[in-house]
Amino acid sequence: MKLRPSYKPMEITLIKKDKRKIDLRNDLDVSSATLAKMSKGEAVSLSVIIKICEYLECPIQDVVELVEVNDSES
Repeated sequence: MKLRPSYKPMEITLIKKDKRKIDLRNDLDVSSATLAKMSKGEAVSLSVIIKICEYLECPIQDVVELVEVNDSES
């Protein structure tokens, strides 16, 4: 079984908190490259995820979850 990160919970949390990804870039100095990686479901550093959790005042599961990947997707 292979797992990959999914940032769908972050999308939902951003909507609930009335924030946008551009706010993460501007307020936290999260790079555009990092946001692009997140959009593609690629791994980003835990320090970035923690920074986002602190900014959104939420637990980590409201930002990222691990989803199973079919072998054909990897």
